[in-house]
Amino acid sequence: MKFKNIFKSIRAKLFLTLCIVIVMIIAFFVIISNTVLETLYYTSKKDALLNAFDYVQNNIPKEFKEDEANHLKSDLEKVCVEYSFEIVIEDGENQIYVTNKNFSKDFGTVNDITYNIDYSIFNKSDIMYARNDVSLRKIMSKSNGMDYVLLKGHLENGNEIFIRTPISPIEESAEITNNFIYVIGFLSIVLGGFAILVITERFTKPIEELNDIANEMSNLNFKRKYRINDSEDEIDELGKSINTLSDKLEETILQLKKNNSDLEKDIEAKSKIDEMRKQFISDVSHELKTPIALIQGYAEGLVENVTTDEESRKFYTEVILDEANKMDKLVKRLLELMKLEYEDRKLNDVKFDLVELINEVIKNSQVMLKENKIEVEFNQDKPVMVFADDFYIEQVVTNYFTNAIKNNIEVGGVKKIKISIKKGKEQGKVRVTVFNTGKKIDEENLNRIWTRFYKIDESRDRSKGGTGIGLALVKAIMTKYKSQYGVTNKKDGVEFYFEITEAK
Repeated sequence: MKFKNIFKSIRAKLFLTLCIVIVMIIAFFVIISNTVLETLYYTSKKDALLNAFDYVQNNIPKEFKEDEANHLKSDLEKVCVEYSFEIVIEDGENQIYVTNKNFSKDFGTVNDITYNIDYSIFNKSDIMYARNDVSLRKIMSKSNGMDYVLLKGHLENGNEIFIRTPISPIEESAEITNNFIYVIGFLSIVLGGFAILVITERFTKPIEELNDIANEMSNLNFKRKYRINDSEDEIDELGKSINTLSDKLEETILQLKKNNSDLEKDIEAKSKIDEMRKQFISDVSHELKTPIALIQGYAEGLVENVTTDEESRKFYTEVILDEANKMDKLVKRLLELMKLEYEDRKLNDVKFDLVELINEVIKNSQVMLKENKIEVEFNQDKPVMVFADDFYIEQVVTNYFTNAIKNNIEVGGVKKIKISIKKGKEQGKVRVTVFNTGKKIDEENLNRIWTRFYKIDESRDRSKGGTGIGLALVKAIMTKYKSQYGVTNKKDGVEFYFEITEAK
């Protein structure tokens, strides 16, 4: 897998591309060497011979006298040495200028050169160039077997001139050229490959960094940023764009998360409201059946004049009012319970004296205490300052105290309620306990009594005025404060408790 990935990298692609380009260039030059080199070679030879012929034509005198041609001979010798030319000039009877005796031997005698050359040994394909006064042919020397390009021309003074120059085998020249190209090509691949590795390192490193940043972004990690330099090239601009995109994506995703969280809260709130509405309707419809039936029955009795005396009518009216008050109280407490359980209800916490609050609850219940002949023991004289919502804490104390009155039974000839304040089990909190003499609660009912509208069998007497949501309200309040609450069976009765934060 790693081997395959290597060839997918930009470095590998650039290196292979360079190598392919160099190989193609080498192949191109080899083809040129094998096809065009020969033509260029012979063209070069032809041009050199024609230039030599024109030089002689322009400088040779009409009568080629020895004393007049010394200067020309000197110049011709220089040309012959420089270009490897061999020249023979003859006047029809004698060779008046010869640079190489072997050149003369190839033509036989002097007269043979002029009149008896056997041109049948030359093929038409050997003719390289021809014009009115000049012809060029490719021939082989009889004396040494070498190949030559031979120029035969007629000078304006009537003399004939023969110029030849040796030619090397073109295949040998092409092979040398190709070998040179191969060496240059190999060195180009090695040096170019090394150079491309160094160069691509500079270009691919930031690209790899950008790729890593993009991968981090795909995993929603926007902390990594591209380090901008001063090159201001395309990669640097791309890095700036990636950083901008990363910032905007991070901002957008954070906003989406916030919106999603708000939406979830709205959905949860709506769900709670819907649940509260259903629960409220269910609870009210269940609990209001009896009072509505009583009100309806006594109201119908009044309408139909079931009783005629004033005392009976007053009794009917009192029952209707009493049940209406109970219904009003039930609905209000139920609404308060629903708000605590299903709404994000804010508590108005203040610093207040818990002892003073308990004394006020006891004072307000004096009528019930006297009717039931119950003794209250609360021996706390010093103030105990706590920090909480005094309205809700008063409801907790009132519910516990009222519940203790309603369920109080004489034990040892005494009906008693004992309230105490002491250090809580949790640090920084105080515990309030409300004990009443009476019958213990069955173990199976210790947790059930905190459920709304749950009543123990002995407490189902409507004359006691219980709604069945007092302890459920206590549970909701204490849950809001994340404080401990509960009930325990004691030797002669039952003790309820709750804890609240002590003020500093």
